[in-house]
Amino acid sequence: MIAALREGNEGDIGAIMAVMEQAFDPAFGEAWTAGQCLGMLSLPGVWLSFAEDGDRTIGFALSRLLVDEAELLLLAVVPDSRGKGIGRALIDRTARIAAGKGARRLLLEVRHDNPALGVYRAAGFAEIGRRCGYYHGADGMTRDALTLALPIEVDPSDALSTAP
Repeated sequence: MIAALREGNEGDIGAIMAVMEQAFDPAFGEAWTAGQCLGMLSLPGVWLSFAEDGDRTIGFALSRLLVDEAELLLLAVVPDSRGKGIGRALIDRTARIAAGKGARRLLLEVRHDNPALGVYRAAGFAEIGRRCGYYHGADGMTRDALTLALPIEVDPSDALSTAP
């Protein structure tokens, strides 16, 4: 299991990009650029969580709040740390923070054939839609995205409710 979960910010862009480079296959067109990440981090209602093993960043989650819904924009775990509960820990942290901010559900979009679907479904996400041809990969192929939703309960007493 991971050693620590922590908040992140714009100063962590190097860690974000290092994890993303390892975690996302460029053939699928899912990774973001540094500029896209920095642009999102500058917006209100956005927060970033990291998973670390010692001094090594092994995963992150980038999320935002929009009124009473939260969106998990990016979730990445380096390949050699997958299958150890890190993705689930980041999802759980994201849901707790979202609940503390008043969100009633957590949304995400994921490639229809992404192996991470098992993690999302195990966490309680259910499919609510499909976007045909959403991802444009470096291989010239387009792939569908599934829109998933996780109902969350608002708990103002949650210790993470004050996290950004």
